[in-house]
Amino acid sequence: MTAKSHILLGQTLSFDGDPFNDPGAPRHETRGAVVVEDGVITSTGPADTIQRPAGAQVHDYGEKLITAGFIDAHMHYPQTAMIASWGKRLIDWLNDYTFPEEARFGDRAYAQEIAARYFDLALAHGTTTSVSYATIHPESVDAYFTEAQRRGLRALTGKTCMDRNAPDDLRDTAQSAYDDSKALLETWHGRDRLGYVITPRFSPTSTPEQLEALGALWAEHTDCLMQTHISEQVEEIAWVHDLFPTARDYLDTYEAHGLLGTRALYGHAIHLTEREEARIKEVGAGLVHCPTSNTFIGSGLFETARLKSAGHRVGLATDTGGGSSFSMLRTMAAAYELSQLRGTALHPSQLMWLATCGSADVLHLRDKIGNLAPGMEADLVVLDLHSTAAIAQRAARANDIWEAVFPTIMMGDDRAISAVWVGGRPCLD
Repeated sequence: MTAKSHILLGQTLSFDGDPFNDPGAPRHETRGAVVVEDGVITSTGPADTIQRPAGAQVHDYGEKLITAGFIDAHMHYPQTAMIASWGKRLIDWLNDYTFPEEARFGDRAYAQEIAARYFDLALAHGTTTSVSYATIHPESVDAYFTEAQRRGLRALTGKTCMDRNAPDDLRDTAQSAYDDSKALLETWHGRDRLGYVITPRFSPTSTPEQLEALGALWAEHTDCLMQTHISEQVEEIAWVHDLFPTARDYLDTYEAHGLLGTRALYGHAIHLTEREEARIKEVGAGLVHCPTSNTFIGSGLFETARLKSAGHRVGLATDTGGGSSFSMLRTMAAAYELSQLRGTALHPSQLMWLATCGSADVLHLRDKIGNLAPGMEADLVVLDLHSTAAIAQRAARANDIWEAVFPTIMMGDDRAISAVWVGGRPCLD
């Protein structure tokens, strides 16, 4: 019989607050313990003082670092097979690569194959929660949720809705988008660890009537998230202006149709106007930074430090397959590099926070995932801070935990993922 109680020993990293606002927020134990009972963290602290449940199974990870599992707040699982497709700007890239691949997801077997492949890759890189766009096909949503449920994962997705400026075989209608989304929501939302996300792809591929219909659906189900894209590339913004000539700006194409609110997730958000920034902050919506995608497709430089200092809620994401890596470590490294181009060196604690607590916050799940704390679901990753010769020789010179962690952020990959726990069970160990 599998033990219901576990004690994980090693270095531990947790957060008592946001390190963008409080440099003292991180909590590091050089020899810490995490106690897990029935899938939930019940206590954390120094290993020599923690109360150990009778009969608990002990997992000693030595000097490896135990932290919350990574949370990918914006990705496209249907693009798994076409990741790293060469040489296009956003609109060409969608037409040449994305749409032909997404057209295959009406085939349930193919959708199931790619969903399983995606979760294998994500877990191998320490990602324990993913927020994905599906395709217009209900089968694509069913495949993603079925696979996540089988593995006991916390996962979120929604049918991607498009009724214009897409191939005929990838278009729905305003009514079918509403009807299909509602049926999928009623089937999956709140089931086990799953959550439905209302998902217009972006304004250029939805008519005002479809945006209106999805806004109405969101108003009927206010506990759901809503996800979309905004201001990723300058050509896209110009296109939106042409399609919505009376809108004040890109955000207004959503706001005017009921798609602005505190549970909204706006991917990219690179080229926002002052009004857009002010309204997003006012309602408390989330911005999702996708740094490897922003460089791969040539979109621009997201201003992490400035937006955080202004009070915005920011999460982190791979944006696979526009992003070029399934790894949240590589994504943190790209966030660091892009911030350097803006004149700010993000601290390693801030990068780790974005990939865990920050993403949990924009998903309104910070009471469930993203941190090592009593009452949190036990989704965990164990990092080997000496996973390659290059990383090990630098970490050997570290004077503190951050000098030890930073080489893994900058040079680490799936070899740094020593163990992954999902819902209190080891799935990679």
